[in-house]
Amino acid sequence: MVECFYVYTRATQRDTPCLGTIEGFSQYVRALQALGVEKYDSYLADGHAEFLGKDGHKVVSPSVHDTLPISDGSDSEKAQEHLDLHNQGKTSYLEMSKGLADSGVEKWTVDTNNMTFACYDKQGNELLMEEVDSW
Repeated sequence: MVECFYVYTRATQRDTPCLGTIEGFSQYVRALQALGVEKYDSYLADGHAEFLGKDGHKVVSPSVHDTLPISDGSDSEKAQEHLDLHNQGKTSYLEMSKGLADSGVEKWTVDTNNMTFACYDKQGNELLMEEVDSW
């Protein structure tokens, strides 16, 4: 889990191109799974993540960017547009994060066992869910 923490923070801080691609993200999720991560939540407000493993093991990464305001209203179509732009390589990690925050996304959750990616608003409503490999 400590290695996972290091990989995540280093990759996010550098905004590596591989995480901005569909294939790169899928490989990243599989690598986290191999390290024992069962799911992680990434919070748009400051970019920190909470990695959860077996037996309640948890690692929390530090913030990776300045605080972003999260919209009180949620718009799943707008959120999907921002994800699509990022998947096409048209936005940086921070630009995508700002767009998702403006769309009301508080966090995204990746389930490494089911290979799913889901976005949630402040009330915990699921705005969208996709299979990681479907992009």
